[in-house]
Amino acid sequence: MKSPASSSRAEETSQRWYREPWPWLLMAGPLAVVVASLASAWLAFRSDDGVVASDYYKRGLEINRKSPLPAVDPMRELGATITVTAQGEARVLLEGIVDTPKEVRLELARPGAAMSIETVTLRAGRAGEYVGAIVDREPGRRIVTLLSSAWRLPTTVTSELSEIRLGATERHASSGAGATEHP
Repeated sequence: MKSPASSSRAEETSQRWYREPWPWLLMAGPLAVVVASLASAWLAFRSDDGVVASDYYKRGLEINRKSPLPAVDPMRELGATITVTAQGEARVLLEGIVDTPKEVRLELARPGAAMSIETVTLRAGRAGEYVGAIVDREPGRRIVTLLSSAWRLPTTVTSELSEIRLGATERHASSGAGATEHP
């Protein structure tokens, strides 16, 4: 037979599950997720945005028809070939230009810790060439920019300065003979 003292001690040590805090703490997370999902579903059904316009595709096509086509960029076909002799004489032949300037500038920049830029003014010579002299002809990586008051043609050169192609001339040379150029 059980004594009354031993039965009261067993009740004290083993309480009912709902009197323990851990089951409630473990159920709180999933319960919060269920409540949040029900609230989200209620908001979704209550506030239907609907379609802005039923003929949205036709309207988009109409907008594209009304917008003007971009004009052809005349700078897209501008190109230049720079030839540098062993003595440092630079000759530039421009291609695809209508109004030839009296002079152009050639900037040769060496990127690095102390970026140095050599600026050479090239004057119009015979046969549509521009002529000038380059002081620093050492090989290495350079950013070469040919510019006038109306346009600018940059490129990067990693080899020795001998022949440099810029703009459309560079694109045509890299695409190969008979290849189609993609902008």
